[in-house]
Amino acid sequence: MAKGHSFLSHKLHSLLGLFPIGLFLLFHLTANYQATRGAEAFNQTVGLIENVPFVLVLEFVFIYLPILFHAIYGIYIAFQAKQNVGNFGYFRNQMFLWQRVTGVITLIFIVWHVWETRIQKAMGAHVDFDMMANILSSPAMIVFYTIGIISTTFHFSNGLWSFLVHWGITVGPRSQRIATFLTLGVFVIVTFIGLRAMSAFIL
Repeated sequence: MAKGHSFLSHKLHSLLGLFPIGLFLLFHLTANYQATRGAEAFNQTVGLIENVPFVLVLEFVFIYLPILFHAIYGIYIAFQAKQNVGNFGYFRNQMFLWQRVTGVITLIFIVWHVWETRIQKAMGAHVDFDMMANILSSPAMIVFYTIGIISTTFHFSNGLWSFLVHWGITVGPRSQRIATFLTLGVFVIVTFIGLRAMSAFIL
């Protein structure tokens, strides 16, 4: 029974990493990318999102709760898993290790980002271009957000590879090798979108 429960939890953890968390990440970075068109375009996008009916309920059901489960179970996996990078050093073992490392970094980044934006909004602040420009006016925050974005996009991209394996979509070595190149391409593209969006707020 314990094995079956662990198997289902692992499957759910993998699924939530892609649906809805991964989709939200792509949506969030695409929305932020509107800042490259100027402050007005970004503020207009934020306004459209905030005017969605029951937006707070949708955020909790489809974003915060899935992230909470994914994070808690992910930390459990990270501390339970046996690392063998030092013994073997194979590429996939390296990716296994970095998936756990970036998971912790990403969690810290998300908590801080939510505190600086959504929590501040609940306390009366306005989430707009000026807020993000003010956050990124500090060189330390630029470094922090750069590391956070790269960590998040790596965790998503490499997690996509793991999802394909765990759900039996890529079974053989050839399909998994192809998936490696495809997910690497996803990482490069999504990271560019995230960093380019961030740079638009640096005045």
